[in-house]
Amino acid sequence: MIIAALTTQIILLVLGGADANSGRVDPQSSVASRLVRAFSFFTVDSNVLVAVACVGLVLGPGREGRMWRVLRLTSLLAILITGLVFVTVLASKVHLSGAALWCTIAFHYVAPPATFLGWLVFGPRGQTDWRTLAWSFAWPLAWIGYTLVHGAVTDWYPYPFIDIGAIGYPVALRNIAVVLAIGAVLALALRWIDRHLPARRAVTAEAGA
Repeated sequence: MIIAALTTQIILLVLGGADANSGRVDPQSSVASRLVRAFSFFTVDSNVLVAVACVGLVLGPGREGRMWRVLRLTSLLAILITGLVFVTVLASKVHLSGAALWCTIAFHYVAPPATFLGWLVFGPRGQTDWRTLAWSFAWPLAWIGYTLVHGAVTDWYPYPFIDIGAIGYPVALRNIAVVLAIGAVLALALRWIDRHLPARRAVTAEAGA
């Protein structure tokens, strides 16, 4: 469903339709500009990470390695932040219909709980150590850096709560800090859950028995 929603969003933007994250229609901008802006949204990027992680899990259920662990946890953490921030802060500001509405439902309402439930049921389990947890913030921090630089150059920001041109640096940085704090709490909760659920290897062995 995520891949279908991402594909639909790209088609909409190429045809000059609405952006499923902001509800904006900007047919005057070039296709390249619309696509760059779309993939500058944390929402879209987190959904891409989830799609990559899920495909990787399907192709190699027993996959191991530090990079895989970081990707799996980063995608889970990012999509949970996406859903939480959208529902609590952004949903009332976005008004969509048609295909764009379907995309935003998939991005914000379906992907976060589905990814979390998939992780609970299928794992992999026992991979959320402190080092992996720390590295899972590398991509969100890189996104923040990119967003601030991109915004300073183009005066365009993906979300109103980090729009420095409208609210200023102090408020924007405070909002970013709040989201990072929420992410830290979620990461600690995921580690606690991971440590208290049966290891995936044990679950597999029981299923085989």
